[in-house]
Parts: sequence; structure tokens; C-alpha cells
Amino acid sequence: MRHGIQAPSRAAKIAVVLAVPVTALTISTGVSSAAAAPADGGLYTLASGASGKCVEVTGASADNGALLVQTACAASAADQQFRVVARGSAFNLVNGGSGRCVDVPGASTVSGTQLQQWGCGDGSKSNQQWTFTPSSAASGKYLVKSVATGLCVSNKDGSTAGNNPIVQETCSDVARMQWTFNSVSGSVTPTVASDGTGRYRTVQAAIDAVPAGNTSQVVITIKPGTYREIVTVNKPYVTLQGLGSSPSDTLIVNNRSAYTHGTSGSYTALISARDAAATNLTISNDLDESTVPSGAQAVALRLDGDRTTLSNVRILGDQDTLLVNDSARAYVKNSYVEGTVDFIFGGGTIVFHSCDIYEKRSTGGPVTAASTAAAKTYGFLFYKSRISGAANNVTTLGRPWRPDAQVLYRESTLSATIATAQPWTDMSSNSWKNARFLEYRNNGAGATTNANRPQLSDAQAANYTPQKYLAGGDGWNPAG
Repeated sequence: MRHGIQAPSRAAKIAVVLAVPVTALTISTGVSSAAAAPADGGLYTLASGASGKCVEVTGASADNGALLVQTACAASAADQQFRVVARGSAFNLVNGGSGRCVDVPGASTVSGTQLQQWGCGDGSKSNQQWTFTPSSAASGKYLVKSVATGLCVSNKDGSTAGNNPIVQETCSDVARMQWTFNSVSGSVTPTVASDGTGRYRTVQAAIDAVPAGNTSQVVITIKPGTYREIVTVNKPYVTLQGLGSSPSDTLIVNNRSAYTHGTSGSYTALISARDAAATNLTISNDLDESTVPSGAQAVALRLDGDRTTLSNVRILGDQDTLLVNDSARAYVKNSYVEGTVDFIFGGGTIVFHSCDIYEKRSTGGPVTAASTAAAKTYGFLFYKSRISGAANNVTTLGRPWRPDAQVLYRESTLSATIATAQPWTDMSSNSWKNARFLEYRNNGAGATTNANRPQLSDAQAANYTPQKYLAGGDGWNPAG
């Protein structure tokens, strides 16, 4: 751990979403593959089950308020392409030509309202968020439902006419509300590609190209490969997205250490802007600890910014892998974090939802070293996640970097790697007994209960949900 080293209080958000305007990244080859299940980051045309025609933006307009209609499908037409972007349990549909989101005007609840496009902002507007439900009547097709209104996207009256309006209607599993998501193959020229086939050769160059006053979502796509660089996401509303088939295909890596840069400065990636995101990539610090005489702490990812979202991301390191600074709120879903000692640490607020946390040292170590301020109610929450390790009965859930550290493992699977008799330990003069260390309804071989394992009651647990952790003063709710 970083004895005596203070985490910077200055907000610096490391959200790992490499963003560049969608208009700059989407160049279609005109090839569309078979229907697919809509997935985060995928690019699709949406074909009506009633007409076979595709949704497009009228006149290929880039303007706010441009209406959606149907026309003959052409996968090469950017205004017919929509990128699926995860927003908690729902999704934005971002047009490939304009970079704007499919939008219910004014969040109207009137059935028959024609849909439009509008700037996505931070992606949190409920009238731009959609859920996808497989049709029970037509295999391979989906109902697309508005989070704000509860109504479904429909080809008005099921018409086969070109330029027929795309509207919202009371949901029914009928042909005009059944949509095929046809994946657009080879449609994206990567924003970043180290081999020169993208707009930029480095991730940082792509971030630097985003305007300083950026106010709408920018997605920076990254071709599979290894990017040995230091990355700072210092522009708001930027998303870094790997284009590989798995997070391991796209690697951002470096090997700085506390010996040369101090713990907080040893990061491979730093997210210092608000509303940043990262998906389908890996961030690693691959320091060989034998190469430094001291200061082996080596941060892979440092989060300073507010409202960071990470999904399907791997964060790899040894000691001090992930630093969550005081100013950060972050939501991490379906991701993987590994390390050896205090490898998730800091004074910020973070929720790990359905994540895998791995202690890779055979002699074990503490997973967390939270430094939550006494005045802050929420620190770290591991929710419905899985904690495992290289050896049994050697891993501890955490130790308090500051006296009032707050950590909760809730409804998670704790493997036999957990030191069941004493899963919380002291740090320097800070006693784990005075910290706010809690468990609730965990399962698995490492989930025994005893006097050293404080448990929440059912009544208390109502105040320790992902939504409560992340709400802050603005009601942020990426968990849905």
C-alpha cells in the first residue's frame, strides 16, 4: 500500500470511454449481416417486421428534431445505422450519420407521437433510453420500448410505403412493432488503430481531438491491438470502446510505478472528466515489481471524475490496481479486476455489479483499502459479484486506509479464497472494527458468518442499494 501517500482530492475522472464524434467514426461498407441480438456497442439497421423497410432520419439530417421515417434498406446509408450504447439496464440508439439519439419528443406519452432525433447529452435522458424484448411471435425480432413512456417503436399502421412515420404506440407483439436488428459488418473505420488504418494511431490523440467544451456523447472506437501509452480522459461525455470480440483484444498498458511517479501518478489511464465511459477493453499496469527497489504500487486505472461507467472492461495490475479518488462516482458492470494488495482503493464511491474480482497472489492480501471520509455515507459496494483467488483461506475483504472506510459485499459469491475467520484486517493505527465494513446475504464457501463479520439487517439493506450509493445530489442512476 501507499503508506503516507494521499489520494489527490482534485476531481479527475478516468472513465475509460474513448470518444470521438460518432459522425467521425462511422463509415459504412454497405455490407449487412444476418439479424443479431442487439448488443452494447453494436451497429445495426432496424427493419420493420411489417414492411421490411428500415428506420432512417428524414433527409439524412444532422439537426435536432429531424423526424424518423422508414425507407428501403441500404446498409451503406449512415442515417439508417444506429449504434446501441448501454445505459444501465437500458440503451441509447445513436444515429450513425448525425451522432444524435432516437428521442420521444418532450417525453410525450401520447400513442402515435412520431419519433425524432436529438442530441444525446450524457445519455441519461429517459426519453432517449430503450429496452429490447425478444418477440414471442416472430423469432429474431425485438420490441423496442421507451423507458420514459412505456410505449413501443412502431411503423405507423404497418404501412409498406416509403417515408411512413416511425411512431410510438401502446406495446403489442404485432408485425409493425417487431424489429430486426441487422448488424452492419465492416461499417466502422476505427477512430484509433496502431497500424494506421484508423483516424489516429494513439488513444490519447483521439481524446485530444475532442473539443474542450464537448457537450454530447462522443464514442472513440479502438481497433484490437496493444496501445502502450498513458491515457488521460479529460473531456466530458467521452466513451472508449474496444472493437474486438472480447475485452482482451484491445489493451491499453504501461508500467509506471510509485517509485518513479508516486502512487497516484503511476496510472496507465486517468479519467478526470465527468460522464466518461469505457467498454470492451483492458487497462493494465504490467510493472515487473522486481525492477524497482521500492514503490511497487502501480495503478492501472485512476478515477477522479464524476459519473464514470465501465462495462465489460478488464482492469489488471498487482498492488493498487484501481484508484477511486474522493471526487469519483463510478458504476462498473460485467467487468473483471485483479491484483494482489489493496488493489481497489481510495475515498470515492463505486459500485461493482455482476463483476469478477480476483486476488492473484498465492499468499493472499486485502482486496480493498477504502479511505471513505467520515461525512460520506457510501464508499465501495460489491453487488451480486464474485470474489475468487489463487489460494484458499488467504484473501481478506479489506482494511481501512482511513478510520471511517466504508465497504459492503452484498449478495455476492465469496469463494474459498476468503479468510473466513477474519476477513477484515487493521491498517496502521486504523482498526477494522471502527470502520464501516459490512456484508449482506453473501453465499459461497467464503461466506460464513461470525463475530468478525458484521452483517446488515434486512431493514438496513434497503439503504444500501446500488441506486442509493450512486444517487448523490443529482439522482444519477446508471444501474436502472
